[in-house]
Amino acid sequence: MDKKSLRQKAKAERQKLTQEEIEDKSLAIANQLLRMDIWDKLYYHLFLTIEEQKEINTEYILQILAGKDKEIVISKCEFATLGMTHFLLTNNTKIKKNSYNVPEPVDGLEVPDAKIDVVFVPLLAYDKQGNRVGYGKGFYDNFLSKCKPETIKIGLSFFPPEEKINDVSANDVKLDFCVTPEEIYKF
Repeated sequence: MDKKSLRQKAKAERQKLTQEEIEDKSLAIANQLLRMDIWDKLYYHLFLTIEEQKEINTEYILQILAGKDKEIVISKCEFATLGMTHFLLTNNTKIKKNSYNVPEPVDGLEVPDAKIDVVFVPLLAYDKQGNRVGYGKGFYDNFLSKCKPETIKIGLSFFPPEEKINDVSANDVKLDFCVTPEEIYKF
């Protein structure tokens, strides 16, 4: 299936989910993450949930990271460049939704791409080879291509993988894992 069709399919599947299902599945994903051998790192990049898109509630992962005393990094999108600026999440961080309803830090202590050890990657769909489909702007592919080679890239999804994404481009950055409520996929 091509990316455009997968985006439409994934958005339609998400819209069918109730708030209770989203919460239950989000908690199950957080519990699956606890089984992974990723907790010896320091800097973890986490996306903040776009509730209007029925994304995974990352609050559970946020609590795990805080409980393990990890450095939590969140981003602000730069629409002019399709880049992202990363900030350390602290008690003083002010969060504001941008025009796309993406919760973002207003400002703060900037963290370079090269410092980030683990990235939890938002997605709409992914395939059995570790390719992902996002919203189509390329923010995460741009960001992930600048991370150090050993940075662990973990997709989070309510749904199992598609067989194959047909129109993968050279700029697409593959995932190392994708975690669902039922399974941890390794690529």
